[in-house]
Amino acid sequence: MVPKISIAIDGPAGAGKSTVARELARRLGFLYIDTGAMYRALTLKALRRGLNLDDEDSLKALAGESCIELTTDPEHLTRVFLDGEDVTQAIREPEVSRHVSLVARFPGVREVMVRRQREMARCKNVVMDGRDVGTVVLPDAEVKIFLTASPEARARRRQRDLLAQGHNIQLDLLIREIRERDRLDSSRPVAPLVPAPDAWIIDSSHLNAEQVVEMIVARVLGRLS
Repeated sequence: MVPKISIAIDGPAGAGKSTVARELARRLGFLYIDTGAMYRALTLKALRRGLNLDDEDSLKALAGESCIELTTDPEHLTRVFLDGEDVTQAIREPEVSRHVSLVARFPGVREVMVRRQREMARCKNVVMDGRDVGTVVLPDAEVKIFLTASPEARARRRQRDLLAQGHNIQLDLLIREIRERDRLDSSRPVAPLVPAPDAWIIDSSHLNAEQVVEMIVARVLGRLS
């Protein structure tokens, strides 16, 4: 019998966590949980409602009333549903990216989201990615990865994604936004972006997603054997 195993992948924006985690889950037959998509969905809803993103109580209440679901389509891609609406594309819009760290910084919001994420991982083999999975959400995960890359490498990847979506944004602006998001994520008082003490740190600046996946699969299979 294969033991239950959880894989936590943390790291800054644009390091390739979602791509790696999704392919890793497909290869291993695990459930993929994109925690960042959950915060993005909440941010999208807050922006649509015109909420004050400095109002923790309002954002916590919004998190509590929102139905955020993650499903996997036949192509093994994650679909994100917010109150029944497919918002998979909408949550990747630049406006959401610019504000998601503001929404995710509040303890009340994170309390609601972390509870849901733990429930999703309780009974299944999972690959979960985010900012604080190995340190807060799944501190007992059997495999912990901290995937990082230089701001310049991450900005180039982000620019390619945005161009594919029809958004032409200057590289310098993206580098500034990524550095500011890193600052916000790593300096917040609750669940800051830091590697877990027992995390395996992988710098993907000069690696592609397939190379990173191969490295992690080898380690997971070694553990299972």
